[in-house]
Amino acid sequence: MTENASGATRRVATSDDIEVSTYLEIAKENKGQQPLPVEPSKAQAEAVVIIDFGSQYSRLIARRVRECHVYCEIVPHTTTWDTIEKLNPRGIILSGGPASVYDSSAPLAPIWVYQSKLPVLGICYGMQVLAHQLGGRVEPSLQKEYGHAVLHQNESESRIFAGLPPSTPVWMSHGDKISEMPPGFRALAYTSSSPVAVMGNDNIIGIQFHPEVTHTPQGTDILRNFLFEVCKFKGAWTPSNFVTQSVENIKAQVGNGKVICALSGGVDSAVAAALIHRAVGDQLTCIFVDNGLMRRDEPRRVVEVFGRNMALNLIHVNASDRFLSRLANIVDPEDKRKVIGEEFIKVFEDEAAERLGRVDFLAQGTLYPDVIESQTNENDASAKIKTHHNVGGLPTTMALKLVEPLRYLFKDEVREAGLALGLPEEMIYRQPFPGPGLAIRILGEVTEKKLEVLRACDWIVMDEIKEANLYRELWQSFAVLTDARSVGVTGDFRTYGHVVAIRAVSSQDAMTADWARLPYDVLARISNRIVNEVPEVNRVVYDITSKPPGTIEWE
Repeated sequence: MTENASGATRRVATSDDIEVSTYLEIAKENKGQQPLPVEPSKAQAEAVVIIDFGSQYSRLIARRVRECHVYCEIVPHTTTWDTIEKLNPRGIILSGGPASVYDSSAPLAPIWVYQSKLPVLGICYGMQVLAHQLGGRVEPSLQKEYGHAVLHQNESESRIFAGLPPSTPVWMSHGDKISEMPPGFRALAYTSSSPVAVMGNDNIIGIQFHPEVTHTPQGTDILRNFLFEVCKFKGAWTPSNFVTQSVENIKAQVGNGKVICALSGGVDSAVAAALIHRAVGDQLTCIFVDNGLMRRDEPRRVVEVFGRNMALNLIHVNASDRFLSRLANIVDPEDKRKVIGEEFIKVFEDEAAERLGRVDFLAQGTLYPDVIESQTNENDASAKIKTHHNVGGLPTTMALKLVEPLRYLFKDEVREAGLALGLPEEMIYRQPFPGPGLAIRILGEVTEKKLEVLRACDWIVMDEIKEANLYRELWQSFAVLTDARSVGVTGDFRTYGHVVAIRAVSSQDAMTADWARLPYDVLARISNRIVNEVPEVNRVVYDITSKPPGTIEWE
């Protein structure tokens, strides 16, 4: 029995402590497989393994861990120990997920999680996985918890609560509950709807809420307690460490092979190119493809910036006609992305064959927001939002092997790595620009005429944003050429012109974003200039949709 703040009691399941070997047997039975023949990790490295059960928040967990200067990697729940062992991990985090653990097809933790004897933190679904596999019981809850809740501690001495007040706000998102804890576990905290909101023994802790989201104000403190109080990390990882490790990984992957890098001009491809160049030098050739879908004057500026700041082998390819020809009569945004991705690869392979001879690898500046929205094999438990041209849009028959050193980083982490590499700020703080370019900012078919209209509008938006000193404050700001037309009046004459939408958002990592509260006078200047300087447009609207439910780009 436990007592809450009001003096009322609520019944929870308790039991005595048992040996880890017993947990292993229980987990083996519930998972339906034999334990792997491995020795427990000595866990000397500064590394956390995050097992992904399909949560959209898995990358937020990684962000919070890295903000504590602890290195981590996210792996699918199907990952084997021989893949993990090389990391020499010191702790394991089980992510949330959309499934219910009692369903026959629900993903569960592999046996090595328990056999390793490493500290484990289960978050939301991850906590329910622990309960289910280690002999507890998880059931549908009659009173679901979504949103804010108040967490009350049963044991203030627990290391997971070090430095926290007895009660703290948390963010819940679950429809199942722990009705019986595993043997040896204690209820460490509760909420009004969850008698077991935190459970644990000496080495394994489960929490029903989400510490990784900002709605849990002290969530980072809780994660920090797990890392430093339970796992005993030192917190020595930095972007410089990432650069050093990435260089070594690239050397090992590439060997004596030749690499071509898809250089777009943005921070992602610039940092990827700089990392690979540091690793393999002249084995790298960068190819900048002008696909005809870039902003006004951008191809010239990209070539100048990279030629001035980076001593790279750079090939400039004008493939505008190729891309526009492939995009003719294509309206569906998924088809646009796939066509663009396929054509990029064909251009790279053609250039490699014509100018470079044998080439082994294609390097890309792919980031994890691209991966998680595209639902690759790495996160097959997640829902696909859209296909990114450099992830799900790549052809299955591609001859080149991929080198993607930034695949598990967020944009702000990439910027930190770029600064550690010594790249100039004009590269590092360039607003993100989508790989498919203006093609996904034109709703409907992409034509040269529509591109010129959008380029003119986008130029005005960016000019006014920079004039107002807002460029660095915004994650992205741009114009969208909608597929709507509206009636207007210009000089006493009727017009029937395009409707242009303005989009400006603030964000940290592109996983979530809020629409920017631009000053009215800035919006007024943008609108006035567009309808006066771009004759094809007679109406300007402002997008005030956050992500979610919208995405940052319109397609």
